[in-house]
Amino acid sequence: MLSGYKAVLPIVCVAFSSIVLSCSSRKIINDPLLEKGVDRSLAIYRKAVLSNIQYMLDLDIPAQKTKPVTAHETLTFTLSNLRLPVQVDFKEDPSKISRMTLNGHPIETDHQKEHLLLHPEFLKKGVNVLQIDFIAGNGALNRNPDYLYTLFVPDRARTVFPCFDQPDLKAIYNLTLHVPQNWKAIANAELKDSVIGQQYKTYHFKPSNLLSTYHFAFAAGDFKLYTGTLAGKNAEFLYRETDKSKITPSLPAIFGIHTSALKFYEKWTGIPYPFQKFGFAAIPDFQFGGMEHPGAIQYKASSLFLDEGATKDQINSRNTLIAHETAHMWFGDLVTMDWFTDVWMKEVFANFMADKNDGEAGGKDSYAFKFLIDHFPAAYAVDRTAGANPIRQPLDNLQDAGSLYGNIIYHKAPVMMQQLENLMGKDRFQQGVREYLHQFSNGNASWPDLIDILDRYTPANLKAWNKVWVNESGRPVISYTMATDHAKISHLQLEQHPEYGQQRVWPQTFEISLFYPGSVKVIQVNLRGEKLVLKEAEGLPEPQLILFNSAGEGYGEWPVDPRLPEQLSRLEKPLHRATAYISLYEQMLSGKAIQPDRLLSVFANALQTEQEELNIKLLSGYISTLYWQFSTAGQRKTLSAILEKQIWAALLKQKNSNNKKQLFKVYQDVFMNAEARKRLHQVWESQVPPAGVALSEDDYTSLAFALALRDDADQSILAVQNSRISNPDRKRRFEFIMPAVSGDKLKRDDFFNSLKLLPNRAKESNVLAGLYYLHHPLRQASSVRYLQQSLELLQEIQTTGDIFFPQSWLQATFGSYQGKEAADVVRGFLSANPDYNPKLKAKILQNTDNLFRSEKLVQ
Repeated sequence: MLSGYKAVLPIVCVAFSSIVLSCSSRKIINDPLLEKGVDRSLAIYRKAVLSNIQYMLDLDIPAQKTKPVTAHETLTFTLSNLRLPVQVDFKEDPSKISRMTLNGHPIETDHQKEHLLLHPEFLKKGVNVLQIDFIAGNGALNRNPDYLYTLFVPDRARTVFPCFDQPDLKAIYNLTLHVPQNWKAIANAELKDSVIGQQYKTYHFKPSNLLSTYHFAFAAGDFKLYTGTLAGKNAEFLYRETDKSKITPSLPAIFGIHTSALKFYEKWTGIPYPFQKFGFAAIPDFQFGGMEHPGAIQYKASSLFLDEGATKDQINSRNTLIAHETAHMWFGDLVTMDWFTDVWMKEVFANFMADKNDGEAGGKDSYAFKFLIDHFPAAYAVDRTAGANPIRQPLDNLQDAGSLYGNIIYHKAPVMMQQLENLMGKDRFQQGVREYLHQFSNGNASWPDLIDILDRYTPANLKAWNKVWVNESGRPVISYTMATDHAKISHLQLEQHPEYGQQRVWPQTFEISLFYPGSVKVIQVNLRGEKLVLKEAEGLPEPQLILFNSAGEGYGEWPVDPRLPEQLSRLEKPLHRATAYISLYEQMLSGKAIQPDRLLSVFANALQTEQEELNIKLLSGYISTLYWQFSTAGQRKTLSAILEKQIWAALLKQKNSNNKKQLFKVYQDVFMNAEARKRLHQVWESQVPPAGVALSEDDYTSLAFALALRDDADQSILAVQNSRISNPDRKRRFEFIMPAVSGDKLKRDDFFNSLKLLPNRAKESNVLAGLYYLHHPLRQASSVRYLQQSLELLQEIQTTGDIFFPQSWLQATFGSYQGKEAADVVRGFLSANPDYNPKLKAKILQNTDNLFRSEKLVQ
């Protein structure tokens, strides 16, 4: 039962301090609490008594970001019970409200705990009309010098205008925008008309489809407008990019990817695109990769606009991002979770369906390879930690909804969904999901609603399966024992146990591959208990190598054959090498099969022969972590010259330009010696890259930062690079980051102290880039003293920032630290705050896991 409900006998239809939902439902709804945020009891109550909600919003947006946005709102709703005040959410200073009328009667502003209270004496059963003149809050308007955009997820609509800010009170929005004459605007609904005045332009939009508050959106500013067609639908695209080398190849690619995704989802779901229009905007330095507002999707501009030198990883990321946000039109927008406890549902379907869409272009191995690299390392990075959270988490108040987001819902959940599809069969899974989409179309649903439907399509016990995969955190540790007799396998047994916590079993399917000269024997495994004897293996010749989870579908910490490090090069399939790289890295972190220094050598050698770009990127990330976080400063002095030569030699061997570029990036990341510095400075100064490597303006900016970070003898690097940047958005970003890279300790101090003020954290992606350089391993001797204050700011970061900011703040701060001093700061903070917000504590433990592991592993 959800909190706020209590069961009553079916004959009891009278309740005090509560509302009877219905006699047949056998449930009553308790009176809502008056609390800051949106308490669950308030959401349940309002869902029971409110319906037919419409907003009419008229906003006057001045060109100057320092001037207020004046607004008029008409909020219409049907009310079924008059006993209690109606709480309207408004997380702003009530003095910004200049006039309120309710059903034609002027009323005083009664603002308590972030809510406007509408008292029963002014309300009526049936249709009520609230009119408000006010100054809109700036909390989620994201105002910039010449553009703005709204971002209301999960509960930030209430920081801008009074509303019922919960996902299951969908409404129709009628929007009017008055903007400077040279500005352009996009919103959820089609444009009804626009009127041009002497200095301003007025956009009147048609009534929207039914939307949750966090889906309501608009963007306006000095944008360029591109119009085209997507799967036969007209579409509009706003952007600010100025680099023609990115615009020319990107525009047709962006529209082509959207078209392909729309066609795929319409076919897979059996439901035509469900909203009145399709449109999107590219936002400079956007907080997320994208946000799925129907008719007005927002994307991070740098993720969409790629030049001809873009790597395969960048192209794949763009494809996946667009497919992800387009999938949301069905999964999350057409059918929306009823409460943010199930926010993961929309994200898992968006990711899982995006993977399916991407997989249409390749074969089974290609799909499995990309799925493995996209999801498993990111999921393991959280699920192996002491702060791991389950996929589905409880939530008492929407003000804490941002803490639910993270790698578990974006990356473990798709793995879970793939295992569920394997369990049910693809056709029955698709039939069940289609039924779910049709049944709850334009409404709201929960995970139990979906499980109830899917349960009818399979004999498997989904509710028991759901408990370990969805409602509990952690992963299994798989081990094996093998006996041989006369060079033949006499016994091969698998066992699983939880990495931590009580004993439980993860039912899952996966493959094991046995390698022989000239052949590979694949064994399909269906692990349902704690132990499994593989009868199929008995009598087989002893293999030269065993690779566990060879198809990349299984989830857990996998054993590695002791012979694997020396035999990586004999694995012909990129998928096999990827699962081997991941398993070796996870074993290293657990302190089992291989030590960090040896693994760094193994991976550096693997770069000499690896030809698959995604594997090169995977190896590069592991090498960077092993070098900076699992090697001491003294070890790095010895390792750097050898490692630099290995990476450069691998770059010269490569014929593929994208592979060369990826290796150039890792070379730039780890370089320490004079020869490497001279080579990289020459590339930056002359802007002539190594043969076969294409570098963009962003790449040269990154290279300039890397040189400056090492206190380069050329003190003009940053000033010269700044002069090379022409795009105003990128120039502002560069100038924001510069002090964090400076060799002047006082400038770095000033940068960190500036982040204590909210306005200086407005561009979160820029803040995170600055923190990366501020806390780079080469700066940690001086930056370690920022750690305590960074932790002390965390609760404010959660309250004032967007959903990913607390997690990203911690990752950018602690992500590359090693050593007792930094670990003691974390231990001391948690010890001094025993009652600290448990979800934020979990985030701290997740993002300092490598720090604590390096304490044990680095000698």
